[in-house]
Amino acid sequence: MHAKLVRDRIPALIRATGADPITHQATPPEYTRELRAKLQEEVDEFLTADPAGAVEELADILEVVYALAADLGTTSESLDATRIAKATERGAFTTRTIWSGTR
Repeated sequence: MHAKLVRDRIPALIRATGADPITHQATPPEYTRELRAKLQEEVDEFLTADPAGAVEELADILEVVYALAADLGTTSESLDATRIAKATERGAFTTRTIWSGTR
């Protein structure tokens, strides 16, 4: 099995089944690299999810995004403030506008 970043409670959940998980705490560079890999994994799962599972996959993506923000030295609140500022300045995606170029 390939080692991968898992949620904090996963080892305890594995132990509860009677198995003995093999884990280690990631170094800072390994953590950053694994968070990025986890984001890709979660996005891939979202893209292939059926509508019933899509919201859960989005929640997983959001959890990874918050962890990435913390790894970059910011908070989820600061990240959201940045998102709101960009939406105020440039808009969001609520009008479903598709750009095809200019004339």
